[in-house]
Amino acid sequence: MSKLAIYLNDHHAASVGAVALARRAAESNRGTRYGEVLAELAAEIEEDRQALRLIMQRLGIRVDPAKAAAAWSAEKLGRLKLNGQLTGYSPLSRLEELEILSLGVEGKLGMWQALRHAAGHGIPEAELEPLIKRARSQRRRLERQRLDAAVEALGSGGST
Repeated sequence: MSKLAIYLNDHHAASVGAVALARRAAESNRGTRYGEVLAELAAEIEEDRQALRLIMQRLGIRVDPAKAAAAWSAEKLGRLKLNGQLTGYSPLSRLEELEILSLGVEGKLGMWQALRHAAGHGIPEAELEPLIKRARSQRRRLERQRLDAAVEALGSGGST
């Protein structure tokens, strides 16, 4: 497997977990001020995953099902962590999910930028630019949500 194939498969696997997490976060926050933004982001993250799959197909790179399954399983196992409550969803759950999604979007942005700058792989820059722009938009929207969630989960600021 080429370095590019390994790289894209790693990002594809991460996107599988990200889609599952984004959908779960959107569902857990339905009816809250976070729900609508998270639902939009979940749909966009799925579109980005599909865009990556199409790029991989065009380059003749097969999706590694073991990596994708491992990422999906890891997302499911991540639900078991303690969140300060015995059951249910807490403000800390929301904050941590938003932080994980933020890290994922940052990684995806880095991937699109790396592909743009590493010429010779056959992906037109015109195809990557909208994906880069969308990842930047996702990062901005997630950061606003994350900071609001931090206030709810951790208090209203100040140092202790």
